[in-house]
Amino acid sequence: MPTPIDQIRDAAIRIAEQASAVPMSYFRAAFEVDAKADESPVTIADRETEAFIRKALAEAFPDHGILGEEYGISGSLDGETWIVDPIDGTRSFITGYPLFGMLMGFLDGGTPKLGLVRMPALNETFIGIPGQGATLNGTPIQTRKTTDLGEASIYINEPDGIRRSHPELFERIWNVGGTRRAAYDCYPHALVASGQIDICVDFGLQPYDYLPLIGLIEAAGGIMTDWDGNRLDMKSEGHVIAAATPELHAAMLPHLQR
Repeated sequence: MPTPIDQIRDAAIRIAEQASAVPMSYFRAAFEVDAKADESPVTIADRETEAFIRKALAEAFPDHGILGEEYGISGSLDGETWIVDPIDGTRSFITGYPLFGMLMGFLDGGTPKLGLVRMPALNETFIGIPGQGATLNGTPIQTRKTTDLGEASIYINEPDGIRRSHPELFERIWNVGGTRRAAYDCYPHALVASGQIDICVDFGLQPYDYLPLIGLIEAAGGIMTDWDGNRLDMKSEGHVIAAATPELHAAMLPHLQR
């Protein structure tokens, strides 16, 4: 039998909030920074945070699969599966910038059933269950109702990567909308879900970066796909857009064509 979603939600909130103590014990303190094979940074805080989350999930749901950034796959990913990014925004974390997050997603048969963004330094927990709504620290949230792209507030994540790889595309998207900001990591997606901004364009993500966000965005009333408008899964390219309304999503997609 499927695990009751209320049980999943309560465990996700509890584990994420308890796990927050791990990165906060290292935040703005002295520690070594290592480089992965792709030259991205990783710290003891990343590893210890994921280890804490994995242990808690294994104790609560021993039959569930887990995919995490630091320790890979445990169990099968075909059924009930957790996706974990222990510190989304390690560069922010190691430079003392408080907008690093913790991501947890729950999928069943590849379909997102829950998405959570925990911001340890801000003490904020965003969580959503598609069909049941989304909350921020227990208070209901929803996406904005903006439909006119010219009025939209747009955050463009990983702007340096987009500009290097797709300079013409970058110029296009930097000239649409009413307000634009360059940004990084998961918090702009949480701002879409909570109705603070309208669109977040992101680039070069891995499954553990985007899969936990889908449930939150959809639960809040938004839409999240790749740049071609396709649903996201384990094999997606990782260039994504989160939009507050279907109208904004449809209006933004032509600007993202390469």
